[in-house]
Amino acid sequence: MPDACDPRLAPGEIRAHLEAAAAAAEAAGPIALRYFRTGVEVANKAGGASFDPVTCADKEVEASIRSDLARQFPDYGVLGEEAGVIESDSPLRWVIDPIDGTRAFISGVPAWGILLGLTSAQECLAGVMHQPYLQETFLGTRDGAWLRRAGKEHALRTRSTTELSEAILYCTHPSMFGTDRDRLGFERVAAASQMMRYGGDCYSYALLAMGQIDLVIEGSLEPYDIIPLIPIVEGAGGIVTDGQGGSAFEGGLIVAAANPELHARALETFNT
Repeated sequence: MPDACDPRLAPGEIRAHLEAAAAAAEAAGPIALRYFRTGVEVANKAGGASFDPVTCADKEVEASIRSDLARQFPDYGVLGEEAGVIESDSPLRWVIDPIDGTRAFISGVPAWGILLGLTSAQECLAGVMHQPYLQETFLGTRDGAWLRRAGKEHALRTRSTTELSEAILYCTHPSMFGTDRDRLGFERVAAASQMMRYGGDCYSYALLAMGQIDLVIEGSLEPYDIIPLIPIVEGAGGIVTDGQGGSAFEGGLIVAAANPELHARALETFNT
């Protein structure tokens, strides 16, 4: 285990952490599947007229992952969607979204995933997205991104599309854009794209890393929604930023693209 006061991890250490994260996410997969497509009871975290769903699957998956990681990395901090923050003197922190896409989960759509990332300061060193129903695990570091399925591992590579007119754009839902400016910016990019589709949640970013689509633009994301996905997309050759081209680490408005050229064109159109 690295010194808790030293944020630097060698590539081999990052890969070891990635494997630990994948194992923790995959071990929690059967918990989620026990509730998927079962009519699980849904609570509303937001209350009032807003709707922010949570189920026992979210809570039990996060508890399982936290328990696994605490045994192996007791000195690390943790940020989880359901159980909050564990502070630490270590600069290393695990970021957990136990069921990203709870709305898809409760609708029976397998676009949700278990997200887990490892951060140091303002950088995500490793990220995992596990989709247990499809039996797929997406992994990423700055050195590459991979898909594990059916006992095989495949390197991921984003598409080479550079023109918006040839691009496939995804967004989970238009209600994600909290301002007229962001909504109109998204609509401009959508109008300039070859095709756009709604839906996908975290799986959209997996499709981007796989080279199936070219762009994902979304708003109102929390850090745990996007941090674990950044190294998967970027490890495959893509780029993930906020709406101004800055860090996506704090969530909010996110623009993810298959390559820097397409990203620049999307940002320019979005901000026109």
